[in-house]
Order: sequence, then C-alpha cells, then structure tokens
Amino acid sequence: MANALHSQRRTFHNRLAPTPARFMIGRDRRGSWIVQDREGLVGGLFRNEAAALRFAAEECNHNPADICHAPEGAVLDLDGFAPTSSNLH
Repeated sequence: MANALHSQRRTFHNRLAPTPARFMIGRDRRGSWIVQDREGLVGGLFRNEAAALRFAAEECNHNPADICHAPEGAVLDLDGFAPTSSNLH
C-alpha cells in the first residue's frame, strides 16, 4: 500500500504545469521583433529575430526553457513599459 501511495504522489507531481517561460518573443503591428519579460521588467524592440533571441538568451543565462515564441498570429506591444524606460533596445 505504501508503494501505491508513493506512486500516486509521483504521478500527481508530474502533472503540475511547468514554470512559464520568462521571455516571450514575437512581432508588433509593424513587423518589428519584441521581447517581453513576463513581469514587464525587461524587454525591447529589435530589428530582427536573431537580435531578439540573443538578448533574451543573455538575460536568462542561455536557458532555453526561459524563452518562447508568441503563439501564431499574436501581436505583441510594449505598452507594459514606461515610455522613458532605459530598458528598451
């Protein structure tokens, strides 16, 4: 019985949702690339996808689990950032 209970706990633990990615990469309405931090602390506007990916990778110590692309058709914007923010690149 103890083994069955242990097995149930392990299964329940495996069903927990993973931590969401810290950064989302996508495009704005003009086609520019945007990186958004899930907490709205860091991000920026970039000329191309490679630059956006490079920035996000540097910010999260190259952990691929911390970076995701926006869903197909999603439009990102920088409304979450203050207009005078020095974090924009």
